[in-house]
Amino acid sequence: MTQKYCIVIHGGAGTILRSTMTTELQLQYENGLQQAIDAGYSILAAGGSAVDAIEAAVSSLEDFPLFNAGKGSVFNHIGLHEMDAAIMDGKTLEAGAVCGIAHAKNPVQVARAVMEHSGHVMLAGLGAEEFAKAQGMKMEDDAYFYTAQRYQQWQDALKEGVVQLDHTEKDKTDKKFGTVGAVALDMNGNLAAATSTGGLTNKKFGRIGDSPVIGAGTYANNNTCAISCTGVGELFIRSVVAYDISCLVDYKGLSLKEACNIVVHDKLVKIGGEGGLIALDKDGNIEMPFNSEGMYRACKTSDGRNEVLIYK
Repeated sequence: MTQKYCIVIHGGAGTILRSTMTTELQLQYENGLQQAIDAGYSILAAGGSAVDAIEAAVSSLEDFPLFNAGKGSVFNHIGLHEMDAAIMDGKTLEAGAVCGIAHAKNPVQVARAVMEHSGHVMLAGLGAEEFAKAQGMKMEDDAYFYTAQRYQQWQDALKEGVVQLDHTEKDKTDKKFGTVGAVALDMNGNLAAATSTGGLTNKKFGRIGDSPVIGAGTYANNNTCAISCTGVGELFIRSVVAYDISCLVDYKGLSLKEACNIVVHDKLVKIGGEGGLIALDKDGNIEMPFNSEGMYRACKTSDGRNEVLIYK
């Protein structure tokens, strides 16, 4: 039997309310997701590794200005961009992460360089930026990360004196947890996961969410599953969401679906944790659960499944 291979991506949970989503905007989001899933899938189809595939998919999402990562990253309190990213190889359990990094065009690529060339797992702030430059990573000036939509969100947040969970509308019921991520299973049966984010609009004090925290927002293990999360980062960290799902599969023998349902629809809900995640197990089973209004998500598999979805 040939090994099934597949890739799953997300562009954040919460999403624009269906009532405020225009047909044109929905098409833009769907195109962004399709481009990213195709970029990753083409690598898998050519026999490439899961790590290469998720790096390509997340890089594509980082380059797409509508998602809160890379180019589309939100503004922090002082009008700059502090980005977080992580990547993990399920075969070796090696991982790399950066947090609070500025000027890196593709933070996920820096995270991979941390995994492969630094001898460390996580680098932060100016040190992470220095490392990225030393590795020859593509750097951009502040102007590259400017988008009118993000600037307006920041101005609104400053006026209201709030840290915003990437609100796209004035309506406070409309929260979008801006994170992007990917999980993949390659022809050799290896899993990998990656996550990247610009964090919270108007964030202060060097705040870091769950995205770069291995075991919280990002985790991959060939024996169980690969996970990338999106939601209220503080609650995902406290719940160690990604690793918890792996543990439920590993120690309790639950299916990926059962494990995801317990964590997303029960454990997280009990502590007010809103958001979602993408998950993939070693058999190629895909789960994309969320407890919010929606989640930008897509999957593509070697047996012909190709889905791009936003709402339930």
